[in-house]
Amino acid sequence: MKLLLAEDDPMIGASMEQGLCLAGFAVDWARDGKAAEEALRSGNYALLLLDLGLPRQDGLTLLKKIRQLENTVPVLVVTARDAVADRIAGLNLGADDYLVKPFDLDELIARVHALIRRQSGRVRSELRLGGLCLDPVQREVHLDGARLALSQREFTLLEALMERPGAVLSKEQLEARIYGWQDEVMSNAVEVHLHNLRRKLGVAWIRNVRGVGYKVVEPT
Repeated sequence: MKLLLAEDDPMIGASMEQGLCLAGFAVDWARDGKAAEEALRSGNYALLLLDLGLPRQDGLTLLKKIRQLENTVPVLVVTARDAVADRIAGLNLGADDYLVKPFDLDELIARVHALIRRQSGRVRSELRLGGLCLDPVQREVHLDGARLALSQREFTLLEALMERPGAVLSKEQLEARIYGWQDEVMSNAVEVHLHNLRRKLGVAWIRNVRGVGYKVVEPT
């Protein structure tokens, strides 16, 4: 699952990027408001982590713009501005949550999971399809009660497919979910990860729709 981080402080940004990547997210990091706006126009993100004090374009201006364009990406404001007036302004302009610096990284990750779950209309964090259960918080997958050992990429691919069981996702859509700007992507990377997933799950769980993409289905 890919996030957009809009943060100009190099130390804070690096810490957030590292922590979120370790939690299993792909992260694109924009250092100013204009770069973040362009990324949102050209990319598809599960969530925006937004600092308010950005150069070139402040966070509140960016937030106002994307909501006027009816962009529904969940927005978690992460800022040093702790005044009630700032929190009210951010929430009234369309932010979904507000976290004041300094913060605990575990709390940040928990808030990210909660906002993504809310956006998808789920009340539980787990994704289930038949005997297959994926927990994005604990980073665990169980099949018929047995835990499967998946790599981070394999887990993220399966999560993308299980969010919409039966829906076909293209190779490009899957690449966008698991790789950030800083990643080098081999031409057959998605196919390799899917091959490994099939080997661990059973080949019937992931179907190839020729010329279109891939979908996850419960074997019959």
